[in-house]
Amino acid sequence: MTVSARTPSALAAALRDIQAPVQRELELVPAEIRRIVTADVPLVNEVGSHLLGMKGKLLRPTLVLLSSAVEEQMEPTRAVTCAAVVELLHLATLIHDDAVDHSVLRRGMPTVNALFSHQISVIMGDFLYSRVMRELVALGDIEVMRAVSNASDSMTLGEMRQLAAFDALAFTEDDYEHLIRAKTAGLFVAACSVGALCGARQHHAALARYGERLGMAFQVADDLLDYTETAAMTGKPSGLDLREHKVTLPLIAALRNITPAARSQVEALFATPEPDEEAVAEVIGLVREAGGLEYARRRAEQFAQEAEEALSGIPHGAARSALYDAIGYAVDRRW
Repeated sequence: MTVSARTPSALAAALRDIQAPVQRELELVPAEIRRIVTADVPLVNEVGSHLLGMKGKLLRPTLVLLSSAVEEQMEPTRAVTCAAVVELLHLATLIHDDAVDHSVLRRGMPTVNALFSHQISVIMGDFLYSRVMRELVALGDIEVMRAVSNASDSMTLGEMRQLAAFDALAFTEDDYEHLIRAKTAGLFVAACSVGALCGARQHHAALARYGERLGMAFQVADDLLDYTETAAMTGKPSGLDLREHKVTLPLIAALRNITPAARSQVEALFATPEPDEEAVAEVIGLVREAGGLEYARRRAEQFAQEAEEALSGIPHGAARSALYDAIGYAVDRRW
């Protein structure tokens, strides 16, 4: 489960290997997304083109397609549409997250709210949700609709719980895991569940479990990147979570071990509306020294191991192997 090198080119190559079993179907997903979101409103199409230009790694559509292929009974047209729907739901959450956080960069490019306006970003996110729902109705599969709507509900409630947490430094590890299960793992569950419903229904439960554990590992690893990687690697400013006063697992773990003086530094940063780079760097150093990064790495590896165990009953083949490799990609991609 290890990516041999952590350069962008090596990571891209690792992802291409993971996507290889479903590459033909994956290449159809962007066009399917464009079909779903095209409207008789020039501004909608302009924003949509910008979003498609920000093309991500298509990890979630890849999970849909791989999950649908584990029994080699994939329904290609249906699976591609479901992959596009899952990616659109993901894009809608990103647009709204960027609007809430007033973020200016996403994947190294201007966010919708930075390039257009805050109002447009909110409405465009709503539009993507509505197009997701319309497409699900057209598919006519209540189980697929349930999986996607459950993910949307979970992510929204997770966001509201996070916004309602007034004392950020009182956020516990249990609170954190509940949050990432709702906000990140929920969509990974949906991706794998929907995929199973497009070709491997008998493995639905196992693939949903795999998706949840993979999503948990992915988010812990992502939160670690904020402490360990540069903007060139992540596509967003380093230390962004601390700048935005977000408490993630590295800090939660460190707060259990740091001295009162170190905690005062953390509290001072969280009391500062716009902390400077020096203050952020100092807290990152405190978290590292207190073992917060190492603890988070171990926890991500535990989630990864559980994802691997969930695949034990899945038939051997190219799709299963790729799902297994996706665990390593999610956890090791930039450490």
